[in-house]
Amino acid sequence: MAGKAPLVVPALKRHTATVIVAHGLGDSGAGWIFLAENWRRRSKFEEVKFVFPNAPNIPITLNMGMRMPGWYDIKSLSDLASREEDETGIIRSRDYFHSLVDQEVADGIPANRVVVGGFSQGGAMSLISGVTYKEKLGGIFGLSCYLLLQSKLKEMIPSESPNQSTPIFMGHGDADQVVAHKYGQLSADELKKHGYTVDFRTYADLPHSADPDEIDHLEGYLNQQIPALGDKAS
Repeated sequence: MAGKAPLVVPALKRHTATVIVAHGLGDSGAGWIFLAENWRRRSKFEEVKFVFPNAPNIPITLNMGMRMPGWYDIKSLSDLASREEDETGIIRSRDYFHSLVDQEVADGIPANRVVVGGFSQGGAMSLISGVTYKEKLGGIFGLSCYLLLQSKLKEMIPSESPNQSTPIFMGHGDADQVVAHKYGQLSADELKKHGYTVDFRTYADLPHSADPDEIDHLEGYLNQQIPALGDKAS
């Protein structure tokens, strides 16, 4: 991946968990650093390192081939089930996301204390990267997003399905003008067909954006999935 190095917000106390948050099309890691800043101000997740990766600049067909930060090319916003997907770009980015988790594991953080998540394109990448990772993760979340490569998902999931029991959090506004709410719901339903547990939350009148209630629900999800270890970490 040719994108800039990820932005990193280090843990304030002993580092016992990592949350990787991926941005959407045309954005950057800096666009989501407010999450860490918000929680830092309120002394939340002090044992957590936050990683905000940056997508490379690639031509986006939907935008007349203009180059912008993107995890994969998008040709249209038509029906998710029938539109052509950039499988090469998706797999390349999935492998990059896996490498970010691998690096945390190499640095001593167990995979089950690493959470992958994101918004829009970043959320879509987090879902596909999470369910296809080789070890059990601490959590997987996707906001205002959808499931990629649905027809090929079964063959992409490791045979032992290590993340079958990893709860997935999804949030989506019912007024989303970019990724229709129904595509988020259908994606959650598809994941459930594969045996995953998905907490899909709908936010009234929310466009393609994040919502304070949604962030509160995400905070609760992270507290549940990667609780502080405190003295147990020493």
